[in-house]
Amino acid sequence: MVAMYNIAGRQIPSHWLAMATLGTTFGGPWLYFRLKSPSAASKTTPPINAGSKDEEKFIQEFLQQIEQEDKANKISGKEAH
Repeated sequence: MVAMYNIAGRQIPSHWLAMATLGTTFGGPWLYFRLKSPSAASKTTPPINAGSKDEEKFIQEFLQQIEQEDKANKISGKEAH
């Protein structure tokens, strides 16, 4: 026999309460972190301490090139090991 509890005038089985508690305890945080947008801090890069504007431009172009190559390698399935 299942223990029943009176909640808001209805008989609720104890195993329903246990499932609701576990679902809320583990499902709530999972859903929160799943739907949370990535923070802006994770997309920023450290400042470039270049000696001149040309050097800064070169570094930025180099980083963009590396990112494009990285994306191309991930799409084609070629990862450097």
